Amino acid sequence: MADDKISENIEEYLEVLYRNGSNGEQVSTTQLSKDLGIAPGSVTQMLKKLEDLGYIAYTPYKGATLTADGMKIAQKITRKHRILEKFLLDILKVKEENIHDQACEMEHALSDEAERALCTMLHHPDLCPDENVIPACDFDFGSCQECFSQKDFDQVINRKFNLLSISELTADSEGTISFIRGNSELLDEITEKGIKIGQHLKYEFNENRIGNHYLVEIDDKELNVPSEMANNIFIRV
Repeated sequence: MADDKISENIEEYLEVLYRNGSNGEQVSTTQLSKDLGIAPGSVTQMLKKLEDLGYIAYTPYKGATLTADGMKIAQKITRKHRILEKFLLDILKVKEENIHDQACEMEHALSDEAERALCTMLHHPDLCPDENVIPACDFDFGSCQECFSQKDFDQVINRKFNLLSISELTADSEGTISFIRGNSELLDEITEKGIKIGQHLKYEFNENRIGNHYLVEIDDKELNVPSEMANNIFIRV
Protein backbone atom coordinates (compact mmCIF):
# COMPACT_ATOMS: atom_id res chain seq x y z
CA MET A 1 0.00 0.00 0.00
CA ALA A 2 1.14 3.60 -0.44
CA ASP A 3 3.46 4.72 2.35
CA ASP A 4 1.31 5.59 5.38
CA LYS A 5 3.54 8.60 6.09
CA ILE A 6 2.65 10.16 2.76
CA SER A 7 -0.73 11.84 2.65
CA GLU A 8 -3.06 11.53 -0.31
CA ASN A 9 -2.73 15.29 -0.77
CA ILE A 10 1.03 15.03 -1.18
CA GLU A 11 0.64 12.11 -3.58
CA GLU A 12 -1.76 14.18 -5.69
CA TYR A 13 0.75 17.05 -5.94
CA LEU A 14 3.59 14.73 -6.89
CA GLU A 15 1.38 12.96 -9.42
CA VAL A 16 0.54 16.25 -11.15
CA LEU A 17 4.20 17.26 -11.13
CA TYR A 18 5.08 13.96 -12.76
CA ARG A 19 2.36 14.29 -15.37
CA ASN A 20 3.70 17.71 -16.39
CA GLY A 21 7.42 17.17 -15.87
CA SER A 22 8.35 13.49 -15.76
CA ASN A 23 11.90 14.05 -17.01
CA GLY A 24 13.02 16.99 -14.89
CA GLU A 25 11.01 19.73 -16.57
CA GLN A 26 10.08 22.63 -14.32
CA VAL A 27 6.34 22.88 -13.66
CA SER A 28 4.90 26.31 -12.90
CA THR A 29 2.75 27.18 -9.91
CA THR A 30 0.11 28.36 -12.37
CA GLN A 31 -0.02 24.95 -14.06
CA LEU A 32 -0.28 23.15 -10.74
CA SER A 33 -3.01 25.51 -9.59
CA LYS A 34 -4.98 24.88 -12.77
CA ASP A 35 -4.62 21.09 -12.69
CA LEU A 36 -5.37 20.73 -8.98
CA GLY A 37 -8.10 23.39 -8.82
CA ILE A 38 -6.34 25.03 -5.86
CA ALA A 39 -5.50 28.72 -5.34
CA PRO A 40 -1.91 29.70 -6.31
CA GLY A 41 -1.15 30.86 -2.77
CA SER A 42 -2.05 27.46 -1.33
CA VAL A 43 -0.01 25.72 -4.02
CA THR A 44 3.02 27.81 -3.13
CA GLN A 45 2.71 26.85 0.54
CA MET A 46 2.53 23.16 -0.35
CA LEU A 47 5.53 23.42 -2.68
CA LYS A 48 7.60 24.84 0.17
CA LYS A 49 6.51 21.91 2.34
CA LEU A 50 7.35 19.41 -0.39
CA GLU A 51 10.79 20.96 -0.76
CA ASP A 52 11.37 20.68 2.99
CA LEU A 53 10.44 16.99 2.73
CA GLY A 54 12.98 16.51 -0.05
CA TYR A 55 10.45 15.61 -2.74
CA ILE A 56 10.94 18.62 -5.03
CA ALA A 57 13.31 21.45 -5.88
CA TYR A 58 11.34 24.70 -5.82
CA THR A 59 12.25 28.07 -7.34
CA PRO A 60 9.89 30.94 -6.38
CA TYR A 61 8.06 32.51 -9.35
CA LYS A 62 9.36 29.78 -11.66
CA GLY A 63 8.12 26.41 -10.45
CA ALA A 64 9.18 23.00 -9.20
CA THR A 65 10.90 19.84 -10.35
CA LEU A 66 10.77 16.39 -8.78
CA THR A 67 13.77 15.05 -6.89
CA ALA A 68 14.68 11.35 -7.13
CA ASP A 69 12.67 10.68 -3.94
CA GLY A 70 9.71 12.64 -5.25
CA MET A 71 9.92 10.88 -8.59
CA LYS A 72 9.76 7.46 -6.92
CA ILE A 73 6.52 8.31 -5.13
CA ALA A 74 5.05 10.08 -8.17
CA GLN A 75 5.76 7.19 -10.52
CA LYS A 76 4.29 4.65 -8.12
CA ILE A 77 1.00 6.51 -7.65
CA THR A 78 0.77 7.41 -11.36
CA ARG A 79 1.34 3.78 -12.30
CA LYS A 80 -1.42 2.61 -9.95
CA HIS A 81 -3.80 5.23 -11.31
CA ARG A 82 -3.23 4.31 -14.94
CA ILE A 83 -3.40 0.56 -14.36
CA LEU A 84 -6.65 1.05 -12.47
CA GLU A 85 -8.05 3.02 -15.40
CA LYS A 86 -7.22 0.09 -17.70
CA PHE A 87 -8.85 -2.34 -15.26
CA LEU A 88 -11.98 -0.24 -14.84
CA LEU A 89 -12.44 0.25 -18.58
CA ASP A 90 -11.28 -3.05 -20.06
CA ILE A 91 -12.39 -5.52 -17.38
CA LEU A 92 -15.21 -3.88 -15.42
CA LYS A 93 -16.56 -1.95 -18.44
CA VAL A 94 -17.01 1.26 -16.44
CA LYS A 95 -17.96 4.24 -18.60
CA GLU A 96 -14.85 5.94 -19.92
CA GLU A 97 -15.91 9.35 -18.64
CA ASN A 98 -16.05 7.95 -15.09
CA ILE A 99 -12.81 5.99 -14.89
CA HIS A 100 -10.46 8.88 -14.02
CA ASP A 101 -12.36 9.95 -10.90
CA GLN A 102 -12.83 6.35 -9.75
CA ALA A 103 -9.13 5.57 -10.28
CA CYS A 104 -8.27 8.67 -8.22
CA GLU A 105 -10.30 7.31 -5.32
CA MET A 106 -8.81 3.81 -5.54
CA GLU A 107 -5.13 4.49 -6.27
CA HIS A 108 -4.14 5.49 -2.73
CA ALA A 109 -5.43 2.23 -1.25
CA LEU A 110 -4.14 -0.20 -3.88
CA SER A 111 -1.40 -2.39 -2.41
CA ASP A 112 1.78 -3.17 -4.32
CA GLU A 113 0.80 -6.84 -4.34
CA ALA A 114 -2.59 -6.07 -5.90
CA GLU A 115 -0.97 -3.72 -8.40
CA ARG A 116 1.37 -6.52 -9.48
CA ALA A 117 -1.57 -8.92 -9.87
CA LEU A 118 -3.51 -6.38 -11.95
CA CYS A 119 -0.49 -5.83 -14.20
CA THR A 120 -0.20 -9.58 -14.83
CA MET A 121 -3.93 -9.97 -15.47
CA LEU A 122 -3.89 -7.07 -17.94
CA HIS A 123 -0.82 -8.55 -19.71
CA HIS A 124 1.67 -5.83 -18.73
CA PRO A 125 -0.06 -2.80 -20.31
CA ASP A 126 2.06 0.07 -21.60
CA LEU A 127 -0.62 2.73 -22.12
CA CYS A 128 -3.62 3.91 -20.12
CA PRO A 129 -6.94 4.66 -21.88
CA ASP A 130 -5.74 8.24 -22.55
CA GLU A 131 -2.67 6.72 -24.25
CA ASN A 132 -0.25 8.01 -21.62
CA VAL A 133 2.65 5.70 -20.81
CA ILE A 134 2.19 3.62 -17.67
CA PRO A 135 5.40 3.94 -15.62
CA ALA A 136 7.45 0.85 -14.90
CA CYS A 137 6.91 -0.93 -11.61
CA ASP A 138 9.54 -0.36 -8.93
CA PHE A 139 10.19 -4.07 -8.39
CA ASP A 140 13.78 -5.16 -8.90
CA PHE A 141 13.39 -7.20 -12.09
CA GLY A 142 14.86 -6.83 -15.57
CA SER A 143 11.73 -8.08 -17.34
CA CYS A 144 8.11 -9.07 -16.73
CA GLN A 145 9.11 -12.70 -17.18
CA GLU A 146 11.44 -12.44 -14.19
CA CYS A 147 8.60 -10.89 -12.18
CA PHE A 148 6.17 -13.65 -13.19
CA SER A 149 8.70 -16.31 -12.20
CA GLN A 150 8.75 -15.00 -8.61
CA LYS A 151 5.51 -16.40 -7.22
CA ASP A 152 6.03 -15.33 -3.60
CA PHE A 153 5.37 -11.59 -3.32
CA ASP A 154 7.09 -11.48 0.08
CA GLN A 155 10.34 -12.24 -1.77
CA VAL A 156 9.95 -9.31 -4.17
CA ILE A 157 12.28 -6.38 -3.46
CA ASN A 158 12.07 -2.80 -4.66
CA ARG A 159 14.37 -1.18 -7.17
CA LYS A 160 16.66 1.49 -5.72
CA PHE A 161 16.51 3.84 -8.71
CA ASN A 162 13.94 5.40 -11.04
CA LEU A 163 13.27 4.59 -14.69
CA LEU A 164 11.87 6.39 -17.73
CA SER A 165 10.74 4.82 -20.97
CA ILE A 166 12.30 5.97 -24.24
CA SER A 167 9.00 7.61 -25.17
CA GLU A 168 9.11 9.76 -22.00
CA LEU A 169 12.60 11.14 -22.61
CA THR A 170 13.38 14.74 -23.44
CA ALA A 171 16.34 15.98 -25.48
CA ASP A 172 19.85 15.27 -24.19
CA SER A 173 18.82 12.28 -22.09
CA GLU A 174 20.94 9.21 -21.56
CA GLY A 175 21.18 6.23 -19.24
CA THR A 176 21.45 2.47 -18.93
CA ILE A 177 18.71 0.17 -20.21
CA SER A 178 17.54 -1.48 -16.98
CA PHE A 179 14.05 -2.88 -17.57
CA ILE A 180 12.12 -4.17 -20.59
CA ARG A 181 8.37 -4.66 -20.20
CA GLY A 182 6.09 -6.98 -22.12
CA ASN A 183 5.34 -10.55 -23.06
CA SER A 184 7.87 -13.00 -24.49
CA GLU A 185 6.92 -12.09 -28.06
CA LEU A 186 7.70 -8.40 -27.56
CA LEU A 187 10.90 -9.25 -25.69
CA ASP A 188 12.00 -11.43 -28.61
CA GLU A 189 11.31 -8.59 -31.07
CA ILE A 190 13.33 -6.17 -28.95
CA THR A 191 16.19 -8.65 -28.63
CA GLU A 192 16.19 -9.23 -32.41
CA LYS A 193 16.67 -5.48 -32.81
CA GLY A 194 19.86 -5.80 -30.78
CA ILE A 195 18.52 -4.14 -27.63
CA LYS A 196 19.22 -5.67 -24.22
CA ILE A 197 19.62 -4.89 -20.53
CA GLY A 198 22.84 -3.11 -19.60
CA GLN A 199 23.35 -1.17 -22.82
CA HIS A 200 23.92 2.59 -22.77
CA LEU A 201 21.24 4.65 -24.54
CA LYS A 202 21.38 8.27 -25.68
CA TYR A 203 18.51 10.39 -26.97
CA GLU A 204 19.77 13.77 -28.14
CA PHE A 205 17.13 15.61 -30.14
CA ASN A 206 13.35 15.79 -29.93
CA GLU A 207 13.47 16.22 -33.72
CA ASN A 208 14.50 12.56 -33.81
CA ARG A 209 10.93 11.59 -32.98
CA ILE A 210 9.74 10.76 -36.47
CA GLY A 211 6.07 9.85 -36.44
CA ASN A 212 5.77 6.82 -34.17
CA HIS A 213 9.51 6.14 -34.12
CA TYR A 214 12.41 7.32 -31.98
CA LEU A 215 15.96 7.61 -33.29
CA VAL A 216 18.30 6.72 -30.44
CA GLU A 217 21.92 5.73 -30.01
CA ILE A 218 22.52 2.44 -28.19
CA ASP A 219 26.15 1.52 -27.47
CA ASP A 220 27.24 3.99 -30.20
CA LYS A 221 24.90 2.47 -32.80
CA GLU A 222 21.92 4.40 -34.19
CA LEU A 223 18.61 2.55 -33.98
CA ASN A 224 15.09 3.50 -35.06
CA VAL A 225 12.77 2.30 -32.28
CA PRO A 226 8.99 2.09 -32.92
CA SER A 227 6.69 3.48 -30.23
CA GLU A 228 5.35 0.06 -29.18
CA MET A 229 8.92 -0.78 -28.17
CA ALA A 230 9.85 2.69 -26.92
CA ASN A 231 6.97 2.61 -24.42
CA ASN A 232 8.41 -0.56 -22.91
CA ILE A 233 12.18 0.01 -22.86
CA PHE A 234 13.20 1.79 -19.66
CA ILE A 235 16.47 3.44 -18.82
CA ARG A 236 17.98 4.48 -15.53
CA VAL A 237 18.44 8.25 -15.76
